Amino acid sequence: MEAKITPSSHAKGIIQIVAGTALLLLVPLVAMRFTDEVHWTIGDFVTAATLLIGTGLLYEFAVKKVRNIEHRTILEILLAAALILVWIELAVGLFD
Repeated sequence: MEAKITPSSHAKGIIQIVAGTALLLLVPLVAMRFTDEVHWTIGDFVTAATLLIGTGLLYEFAVKKVRNIEHRTILEILLAAALILVWIELAVGLFD
């Protein structure tokens, strides 16, 4: 019997984060084909990918380190809020 080689849960998490980011970034890419109101540059896609992957990796790290459900929930809310605030600031300059 051969042993199956399977990716570790850590590798699966990273693959899911990258795949999810790619799927999310398909939305503006497809929208650019159908309307002139969406205009993203390569820099916009790189910035969005960096934000999404970075937040996803921080979440993966936090899930492994924080066992208390209340603390984990607070951390999840803080990560989501930070991502949203940075995204809004880069998009429209909320704090200018």
